[in-house]
Amino acid sequence: MFLRPLTDVDRDGLMRAAANPATWAGHPAHDRWKPEVFGPYFDFLLPRKSLVVEKNNTIIGASRFYETHDAPEDIAIGFTFIDCAYWGGTTNSVMKRLMLAHAFEHFDHVWFHIAPTNIRSQKAVAKLGARHDHDAVLDHAGKPALSQCWVLGRL
Repeated sequence: MFLRPLTDVDRDGLMRAAANPATWAGHPAHDRWKPEVFGPYFDFLLPRKSLVVEKNNTIIGASRFYETHDAPEDIAIGFTFIDCAYWGGTTNSVMKRLMLAHAFEHFDHVWFHIAPTNIRSQKAVAKLGARHDHDAVLDHAGKPALSQCWVLGRL
């Protein structure tokens, strides 16, 4: 697996990774598989420290680091998705551990903000050792929404 900065030339590859409706079935943005919905999401990710996830020279998803107003001294990881064809294995945990290793070189805590209905992501961060700290209405993407705020301390 390989992580690298997202660039404009990744649009088509990332759209292919996002094109399966099953990838978004449990996600609050359940229609993000549609090109007209995914396009603005890609445009949002592009200038914001986003990463492409590649496996076997194929783009399979994306994630990003971001600053968070509820813990300005820390960093957050989120806006993550992986093509559902890669679920059930180690892909998500390997990707997150790579990102966590980088984050912990600079920060003591990493936050994850997860929609209350996104059980898959809640379970995934719990497996990493994160704990649910609090709930808050946060605006990380131009639309305030209730988030579960999970935190993981330096490993």
